[in-house]
Formats: sequence, structure tokens, C-alpha cells
Amino acid sequence: MNFYIINIVIALLLFSFTAVFALFGVYAERKVSAFIQDRLGPMETGRFGVLQTAADILKIIQKELITPAAADKILFALAPLVIFISVFMGFASMPWAADLVPAALNVGVFYVFAIISVEAVGILMAGWGSNNKYSLLGGLRSVAQVVSYEIPAGIAMISAVMIAQSLNLTDIGLRQGTASPEALKFLGIWDVSAVGGFLSWHIFQAPHLLLAYVIFFIASLAECNRAPFDIPEAESELVAGFHTEYTGLRFAFIFLAEYSMMFLVGMIGVVLFLGAWNSPLPNIGSLRLADWTNGTFWGIFWTFGKVLLVVAVQMWMRWTLPRLRMDQLMGLCWKVLTPLSFLCMLISALWRLLVMS
Repeated sequence: MNFYIINIVIALLLFSFTAVFALFGVYAERKVSAFIQDRLGPMETGRFGVLQTAADILKIIQKELITPAAADKILFALAPLVIFISVFMGFASMPWAADLVPAALNVGVFYVFAIISVEAVGILMAGWGSNNKYSLLGGLRSVAQVVSYEIPAGIAMISAVMIAQSLNLTDIGLRQGTASPEALKFLGIWDVSAVGGFLSWHIFQAPHLLLAYVIFFIASLAECNRAPFDIPEAESELVAGFHTEYTGLRFAFIFLAEYSMMFLVGMIGVVLFLGAWNSPLPNIGSLRLADWTNGTFWGIFWTFGKVLLVVAVQMWMRWTLPRLRMDQLMGLCWKVLTPLSFLCMLISALWRLLVMS
């Protein structure tokens, strides 16, 4: 019984976190966009507009749940739940610190990559079930986009997995800490515990993984339907894309899933490439910065801080880059990112064989 209670409590905590982050994310994005466009953003509701997003949520949950007369009522009703649950379940195996992970799976990388792919099914359900031409077109675009960009994203992740020799996200994080016996061998630094910090991150242990992370980051924008890959939600072309017909709490779940997905893909990149929960501060002689800034509290702090930095870059790119055309989107995926990701995987194999053996 205690096992089930603990799992329920963890699930509620994760749900509360995603809800709070969505509130924070929407407000932050409004302010970021305002800063980039030389505006003020929300200012009226609360000091500096901090309560504007909360007011919007209170408004949206009170709105009527409208189902179009010609819609497939079952698919239409289930789609928001499928979209949100697929993203929400991805947090189950994500480590926040060395000793803080909801479910430490030996195939954590595979699980996360598989479960977030289900979101495309929910988006297609929303597009088809709405019986709206704009929704259907948005759903089809999303499926084509997600299925395409999963390939370079997955191969970039494999490049990091080949260096770490594990699919367990906790093991991958531990390997980027100060206790890693193989880190920075190529620089001649054998006693890693004397250095640690950002020098132990995968992108520094094997520099080609920096390219792999850039590939993963670009592909993750497409997975999130974020600009410049927001073709499934192109307001100027599709009204609102696959969620055109949604109102009230159903729309809120779709909206919540989008911001949760931003945090999730950012967290995956942090764990695989950017040192996970490990401190970026290196040990310098007797000044043991890496040792002093590790532990459960610091692990949560560094994980959260790194992911928020990645999310800030995602927002920055949305309000900086123009939307790609469909042919440009597919060309970037198949002609640029996919070949480069295969190159990273090949280099990882050679690096593991020749440098880290």
C-alpha cells in the first residue's frame, strides 16, 4: 500500500510542478517577447503583470467545453489527455539529482524517447477528430515533422549513449561527475576528481558531442512545435492548427503539454550532454568548488538552472527566427541534421574505441 501511496504522491508533485512551470513559462515568454520587440508586456494584473497568466488560467478553466457537431466525439475528447499524459509520463525517469529520480530505469533513455513520441498520436487524434480542415492539416504537418526530426534527435542521443555505455539516465549523469575515471583522458588529466565541474560534461569529454547537442536542440524545437518549426500551429495559415476547435480545460491541457515538453526536452539534453545535476564549478587545487556544490539540494539547483537556461534560449529563438516553409523544414532534417547526426555517431564509436579504451 505504501508503494502505491508514494507513487501517487510523486505523480501529484510532478503534475504540480508542470502546472507551476507552465504559469511561469507563459509569463516569462510574454516578457521575453516584449523585451525583444521593445515592449513592456503584461503590466496591469499584479505588479509587473505577474498575475496575468494566473488570471488567464482562471478564465480558461471556466470556459464551456464545446464539441463541434460533426466532430468524432471520442477522439476529440481523448486527444488532449493523450497529448498531456505522453509528455507527463516522460518525467517519470528523469533524474533531478544522483539520489532523486522518480523511476530509475535501466532503459531510461529508450523509455523517454518512446513515450514522448506518443504525443504525435494525440495531435493527429485532435486534428482528425475535430473534423476541421485547418486542424487536420495541422495534425498531419505535426506527424510528418515529429517523425522526421525524431531520427536526428535519436541518433544524437545515441552518440552520447555510446560514450556513456549506458541507457540509464542516472548512470549517464554520474559519469559526468567528479568521480568519472575516463573523463578528460584525451587532455591528459587522469585524476578527474581533482578537476570535475564543467570539464567532466560530455560535451567536453568528447568535443564532437557539442555538435550532437546542437543537433538534438534543433530537433527538440521541432518536437515541441516551437518556432521556427511551429508549422503545425501556424496562425497565419491554419488559424491555430490542430487545436483550433478546442476550448476550456481541453485547450488548457494542450497548452500545458507544450510548456511541459519544452522543459522535458531541455532536461533530456542537460542529462545527456550538459553534466546533468553535476556542478559546473571545477576544483582548483585546494579550492574544492565541485565537491562543495554537489549533493541533493545542489543537484536540483543545477539541474533546474541548466534547464531554465535552455528554455530561455528556446523562447529567444521563437521571437528571433522566422517560420520555415515545409520544404525547408524537411530539407534541414534530411539533408543536414540526419547526415551530421550519423557522423557524430561514427565519431562516438571511434572515440570510444581509440581514445577511451
